[in-house]
Amino acid sequence: MKDKRYDGYRPYAYLEAGSDYRVFDLAPDGAGRVPDHRPPLDAAGEARAMRVLRDSLVLSLHDHPIRLPADVPEVHDLRRHGRDFLAYEGLSRSGLDVVFDGMANGEATITSRMAWKWDDIVYDLGMRLADIAHQKMVYIARDLESLEAARTNGRIALVLTEEAATPIENELDRLDILYGLGVRMIGITYVETNTLGSGQWEAHDGGLSHFGRAAVRRMNQLGMAIDIAHSGDRTSRDTIEASDRPVFVSHAGARAVWPTPRMKPDEELRALAEKGGVIGIEAAPHSTQSPDRAPHALDAVMAHFEHCVEVMGIDHVAFGPDTLYGDHVAMHHAFAHLPPGRPAGRVGPTFEPVPYVAGIENPTEAFPNIVRWLVGHGYADEDIAKVLGENVVRALGRIWA
Repeated sequence: MKDKRYDGYRPYAYLEAGSDYRVFDLAPDGAGRVPDHRPPLDAAGEARAMRVLRDSLVLSLHDHPIRLPADVPEVHDLRRHGRDFLAYEGLSRSGLDVVFDGMANGEATITSRMAWKWDDIVYDLGMRLADIAHQKMVYIARDLESLEAARTNGRIALVLTEEAATPIENELDRLDILYGLGVRMIGITYVETNTLGSGQWEAHDGGLSHFGRAAVRRMNQLGMAIDIAHSGDRTSRDTIEASDRPVFVSHAGARAVWPTPRMKPDEELRALAEKGGVIGIEAAPHSTQSPDRAPHALDAVMAHFEHCVEVMGIDHVAFGPDTLYGDHVAMHHAFAHLPPGRPAGRVGPTFEPVPYVAGIENPTEAFPNIVRWLVGHGYADEDIAKVLGENVVRALGRIWA
């Protein structure tokens, strides 16, 4: 395991707790909330897995490295309060070098609505940057050199991302502002339609709009990565075609394994690979399931990995687990009543609900267990290194240049 220089810093330690900000009882940042579900390896396999983890650049293409309230419904109050609590200690024990941080905008804004307001996004970014500026372990990566340095400098590089470009509304220059604030990847849409294109829950996908094409061009000009994880099929295909640079699916899986709109069809995966792009395999509860590997756990997640490798090739697959610290299932329930609602008839197959995804429940356990699984299933060290980070770095070399 890598030795990241955690110094005991707690979020907002530069302020007076209870006076300058509200104190929440937060979920633990690491082991203890759920039982350990480590893939079994013999001593030699375990030693090899830890060596590969230590020697490789380990990158998550999408996670939320924050701590939820222990009483999850309080997440609404936490979001209204305007401060998320980064899990510094948990990250220090994760084996991660780089985290593409989805912030908290994928679930709700400060007002606890999926409103995607510009002021809310800037507020979130400013709060995150202020807290990070007061400690020494985590830093913001704004270019390829600072990202790659995290493998050896004892620190963790955070790449700021936004899950959708919705807050730019119809103002193209807001992309420049977000880039200036440190954002280095933006999704075209979340689950609903915006001025750029259509989200994955829409019954009718109109594809990338004229403004969306202009936004893709501007992101190419800025050197900002484009994410289509939550975009509809036609919008995704249009984006891949319109972009001069590789495109990411930061966190999703294969529709051929689990047929829901949240997953990506094979033709889209092939187009993504042909353009030099990469998919990060998701592990959020009840997402990357497999009918042959039920209930949803690490082995089901890896069924999507195996299928994507078969369709795209090993050079175009990575991991974006979409994990956090706390009860992810309860958080989904907490926000289930908010618009936009999931369209009737488009939720996919029935499945056995799980309280958490065993073996890949949080950022601390995710990548060590992914590596253990890959070692246990006969993957070569060089291929493991590719999917841990090299594939994403190669694509970023064409995007951030």
